[in-house]
Formats: sequence, structure tokens, C-alpha cells
Amino acid sequence: MTGRRSWSALILGIVVGLIGLVLAIGGAWLATLGGSLYYLLAGLAMMGSGYLLARGRMAGAWLYIAIVAATVLWAFMDAQTNLAWALVPRIFAPIVLLIVTFLVMPTLTPAPRRWRNATLGVGAVVVATALLFTLLGSRESVVAALPAPNALGMVDPSGMATGTDWPAYGGTGAARRYSPLTQINAANVAQLRQVWLTHTGDMPRTSAAAAQYGAETTPLKVGNMLYLCSAKNVMIALNATNGKEKWRFDPKVKDEWIPYTAACRGVSYYAVPDAKAGTLCARRLIEGTLDARLIAVDAETGRPCSDFGTNGQVDAKVGMGKVFPGLVSINSPPVIIRGIAVTGHQTLDGQQRWEPSGVIQGFDAVTGKLRFAWDMMHPDWNGYPPAGQQWSRGTPNMWTIASGDEKLGLVYLPMGNSTVDYWSSMRSPVENSFGTSIVALDVTTGKPRWKFQAVKNDVWDYDFGSQPTLIDYKGKAALLVSSKQGDMYVLDRATGRPLTPIGTIRVPGGGVEPEQRSPTQIVSLWQTLRKLPLTESDMWGMSPIDQMICRINFRRARYKGFFTPPESDRHSIEYPGYNGGTDWGSVAVDPARGVIVANYNDMPNYVRLVPRADANRKGWYTREQKAAMAQASLKTEKGGNASRSDKPHAEGAGDPQAETPYAIDVNAGWQMPFTGMLCKQPPYGGIRAIDIATGKTLWDRPFGSARKNGPFGIPSYLPLTIGTPNNGGAVVTAGGIIFIAAATDDLFKAIDLKTGKILWQQALPAGGQATPMVYEQNGREYVVLMTGGHHFMKTPIGDQVIAWALPDKG
Repeated sequence: MTGRRSWSALILGIVVGLIGLVLAIGGAWLATLGGSLYYLLAGLAMMGSGYLLARGRMAGAWLYIAIVAATVLWAFMDAQTNLAWALVPRIFAPIVLLIVTFLVMPTLTPAPRRWRNATLGVGAVVVATALLFTLLGSRESVVAALPAPNALGMVDPSGMATGTDWPAYGGTGAARRYSPLTQINAANVAQLRQVWLTHTGDMPRTSAAAAQYGAETTPLKVGNMLYLCSAKNVMIALNATNGKEKWRFDPKVKDEWIPYTAACRGVSYYAVPDAKAGTLCARRLIEGTLDARLIAVDAETGRPCSDFGTNGQVDAKVGMGKVFPGLVSINSPPVIIRGIAVTGHQTLDGQQRWEPSGVIQGFDAVTGKLRFAWDMMHPDWNGYPPAGQQWSRGTPNMWTIASGDEKLGLVYLPMGNSTVDYWSSMRSPVENSFGTSIVALDVTTGKPRWKFQAVKNDVWDYDFGSQPTLIDYKGKAALLVSSKQGDMYVLDRATGRPLTPIGTIRVPGGGVEPEQRSPTQIVSLWQTLRKLPLTESDMWGMSPIDQMICRINFRRARYKGFFTPPESDRHSIEYPGYNGGTDWGSVAVDPARGVIVANYNDMPNYVRLVPRADANRKGWYTREQKAAMAQASLKTEKGGNASRSDKPHAEGAGDPQAETPYAIDVNAGWQMPFTGMLCKQPPYGGIRAIDIATGKTLWDRPFGSARKNGPFGIPSYLPLTIGTPNNGGAVVTAGGIIFIAAATDDLFKAIDLKTGKILWQQALPAGGQATPMVYEQNGREYVVLMTGGHHFMKTPIGDQVIAWALPDKG
């Protein structure tokens, strides 16, 4: 000792001691829950180290060095897999304190060379840490050889083809998101540059609307024009060469009709058979709007089609009964099969049990006349409901994109659940039989031909979000189906019979409706994006403290693996969550090589059913109830200002589920309060290539960098691949390139189909939560993406439509 008090050691001792106290208290709680003893033991040791340091004793420093050494050993044993990211909260903060300890140690001894030794110690720690994470972060994924090119599925049953054009949302009616163009390839994709950018001009005018924007548009390309819709359904035609606007049509959708998100995913193109060239609407565009209208305009001029409905529009809400603004919207393009535009609609999740009907409607693509309406509770009704009646309320709906087979005359509907998502006791047997199913509807009769159900009596919001893809599988016309829970199935297109192996598993019972839960569920034995069940060791955070908190919450919640049902007296864990697996971005298929490309999410939800009285105290009311209360407030407060108090939020986060005993509180992704970090360790998203012939994974990589992610919502700008949440799909080309944005890092990427490695990337002016498209114009290949952002993904909103191409040698 020098005889002088070391104030730096005193301060360090207090910090180490306080951290140890928190770890000891939390560690004791975790131990009583059956969790790891590390936090309790480390906390007690740190309290001892802090006490000794505060007293100016060198033993305190040596004790802390020993704690860190033991922590590193424990971290390797506890993390087991995904070591690079798993080690961060376990050892990074302790190592920072270790560096400080080395710098404080010279103040506790008069020994010669003490500062040199301290400097060497700090250097050794920094070098060892950098080397450790470099080695762990450089591990390569296993990459299998791509299948040899073949003729798999090259015939498109939709009757359309990509190439120079992109005539449908998924490329063609087969929904493969594939382009046969080869001008852009692995050898030259790094030369891509932006060749034009245009703005839709559709940006929010109020702060409330800004929190709900999320344009998800994929443009179409037919002839010399691109066709797209903005976030609020403004239809726009652009010159395919330079992006200059030719015309626009604004259906004037009001903000009050925005559901969770103002999003129009695309429009549908239809050429009227035998129509005289040059006549109005011989070639037309049809879109669904956020206020649930179908609108048809002329592809050449943007003028409304006078022969379609009334002045070019049809109200899809007719027959539904009372519809409050925002409860019913159409955000996906209709599928047009045999001249019939088939559409479902989004019913705003979580509002009330008897929301408007999930009826599926088919309208004549020329006249707008209702050709059929499938109300599963009234299968005998062929058109609008009889006088004085309405379509059954609360039935399963189809909010996403359907696909169809022109030859078979079938439309493949990815169905959701009866409202509400997390309470099932009031559902009828018919509703249960069609919920979370793929239903093949005959467009000539409007009746179901077959169905394939993926989840029995779904209370996990595992509704189908992906558009089914038409493929050829071992000589059969097949349908590739991907799900939120991560399972993929291949079905016979004509019969719905599974062509790939399916198994049955026993699943947890219990929850608030134990009698409603099926003892078994089906799973795919062919391919699944779902990972192994969560364990306490999978918990994450910024530091040992918040990792410990996540571990405590993991132990407090009920989790018995896949299909753990929701509880009311405590949280339950749903893994994967409702944004897991594949969602509306769907998959891309290279039919020549026989490869599926699937980007996916890998996050849990932290879920609790909230008793009605508690929900009322929290102010969790429906939109309609809030509007009524605001109106009443305006009447009673002279000149007062009543706010709507209907703040946008993630789906399920405080949804009222009125007319049932419980509201629902879903922490999507299981975020920690304050920091916004996720409790599960990375990766949170990935991208995978799959051999169609065998169902085997060719490669699987984390997808998305940490560039725009960080604690407290502060971007870190770290160029590290962490695997982020992602929404939006991919496009694959015959040139062997995957084009995709989707992730929360606001980057547009070109990925090598062979290896999964990024070959080119470009920073975007806003979030890229949309699926790109590829086309050729005047001999030049273009890649186009809408950058609209997304409030749920917390990416910046925008209105840019951007095109990239190789340098023009001319």
C-alpha cells in the first residue's frame, strides 16, 4: 500500500459492489425458479470484490480478475451454440470492467513497473477479446451444391410469363417471384447503380398517420409501363425506362380507414379477351383499397372503367352489415382467374368477437358484378345475402395474397382465424374447420374444392400469411405452402393431398380453455424453418443484468415448447411468434434449378390474456368504443379538445378482444422495456435455400446487419450480420442472384444463390419492407424496389420507387 487512499479504487469498488448486489438479488430469485446459479454466485463474489476494492485492497482486483475468468468459462459452457452473439451479454460488460480494474490496480501498489504491467494487461485483454470474436464470427455456414439446372416447373399454369415483363404481384400467377433474365449475374452485380428514382408523393399529413404508414408495394411491368399503388392506394403509371410518371388516379382514402398500417401491396392487371385495341379499359388495373373498395382504371390513361361497377368501383363491404372505419380493408391485390377477380380482406385483429365477415368474394373483372361470395356459415348463398340478412360476422378471413391455377379454375386461399385470435370458445365447428387452412375455391361455383388445415383451433395467430406458390413436384402439379410457424408443405394442386411427409406431435394442453386445445398438431417432416425449443440459455440482453432479467421472465412464464397455449394468470411464450416463419413476403422459387429461397423470422412472443376488468382499467377499448367516448367527451366539454387515444401499436399489444372474457397483450419479439432489446439471442431472422426435390437445406444464413439496430432505438451502424427481423420477400433470377431488402438495416442486397453470400448492397433512403421485381426494357435489365418503410418494423417511412441497372454501355 502507498498509504494514500485510491479514490479510483473506491469508485470502482462501489460500482462493482452495486452490480454484484443487483446480480445477487436477481440471481437468488432466478435460483428459486430453478434457473442458473451463476448470477447468485457471481453477484456474491462481486460484492466481496467491491468491498475489498473500496477498502483499497489489491485482493479485490485479483478477485474480480478471477470472477471474469470464471465467467468466460461459464459463458462458453452455457452458450453452447451461436457463440459470437451469445457471448456478448455474458462477457462484454465484465471485460469492460476488467479493463478499468487493470487501470486502477497501479493505484493500489507502489510496485515498480506497475503502470507498464497494467498497460500490458489491458492490451492483452483487448487483443484476446478482438481475436476471440473475430474467430467466432468468421465461422462459415455449411453450403451444399445447388441442384443442376433442369426443366422443373418451367411451364406456368397461369398463362402468363415473366421475362421482359412482371405482369403479376408474384411475377406471374404462379407466384414464384422468379425472373429468367441473366444480364445481371454474380460476375457483374457489384456494378449495379441507381438509374432512376421517383416519388409517389403519398406521405402522411399528420403525426398519427405517420405512425401507421408502411407502403409494401411491388410494381407490375407490362409493355413499356410500370404500375403500382402508394400506401393509401393512389395508382400510378411510370415509364419503365426512366421512371417518369404518365398518370395517377387517387381514390381519396381517408386516414380514418387506415388499419394497423397504410399499406397497398400491389395492383392486378387484366387484358379483356377479344376487346378492341384502343378502347377504354381493354387493358385495365384493379386494386383493393384501405376502405374496402375494388377500383378499376384504364391501363393507358388511368381513367376509371365506366363498365366496372359504378363509375369504376365496387364497394366490397356491401352485405357485411355495420362496418366501423378501419375494421375492414383490402391491402393485397386480387387474383384474377377466368375473368373473375377474387378478393378477401383484412379484418382488424383483436377488436371484437363479432367483427365484419371474412367472406371471400369474386367479382367480374369487366363489369364488377358479384359472381360469387363464399360465406362458410351460409354455403348455399350464391350472391349477396337475402334481404334483411348479412354475411356471418367474425368468420375466418383472407387478408393476404391468394394464387390461382387458370387451367384447374382454382383459387388457393391462405385463410386466417375467426375473430378474435387468442380466444376460441365461441367459434363454431365450421369456423374451426376452415381456420388457418389453405382452401381451394372453384371460381366457377364459388365453392370449396378442398382444404388443408395446418393448425387445429388456432389461438397463436398462426394464420397463413404467405402466398402459395405453384410448382411442379416429381411430375405432379403442386402447391408449395409456407407458414408462420415455419413449416413448409407441398400439396397436390387438384386434390390438396400432401405430397411431402407430414407428422403428428403431441402438444401442451392447458391455458384458459383446456377443453378447446387439441392434444396433437401436424408438422412438416419435409422442411421447416422452425428452430429448436427455447431454453434459459437462449436469453440475451446488453449485459448480464438484463440477460438475468430475461432469464427470470423466461422461468416465470409458462413454456412447454411448440404450441404452448396462452394463459391469464401469467405470461406464456409463443415460439415462433406470429411474425415467425414466412409472412406476406412469401418465398421465391427458381424453377430451373429447383430451389426455394425463404427469408424468415426467428423470434418469440411474450403473451398474456388480460381479464376484461383489467383491460378496461387499462383503457383497452375498440376503435368504435374510443370514438364514441371521444364524441361524448366533446359533447360534455364545451370547446374542449378530445383526443382519439387510438395510438398505433403492434398487432396484439393491448388489443381489447371485446365480447370475450379476455383482452390480449402480446409483446411481439419479446422486447425488453426501456432498451428495446430482444430477450432471445440473435439471430432474429435468416435466409435459407432449399432443394425442392429433397426438402434439404442447401445453406442457411443470418439475414440483416446491426447497422440500424441498437439499444434505446439508437442505430449502432455496426456492419455486423446479426440477423434482424424482416418483412417483405425476395426475387431470384436465372442469373443466380437473390434480390431482397426486407430487413431492418435499410439495405438492399444482392445475394449469391450458390452460397448465400452478399455480393452487393445499397443503403436505402427508407425501409425496404416490400418485395422487389425484375424486368427488361430496351435490352436492359432493371431491378425495382419501393422504399416505404414500416411502423411495426420501426424503419423510416418514405415514398421512393428506385430502379437499379448495370451501366449503359451505349
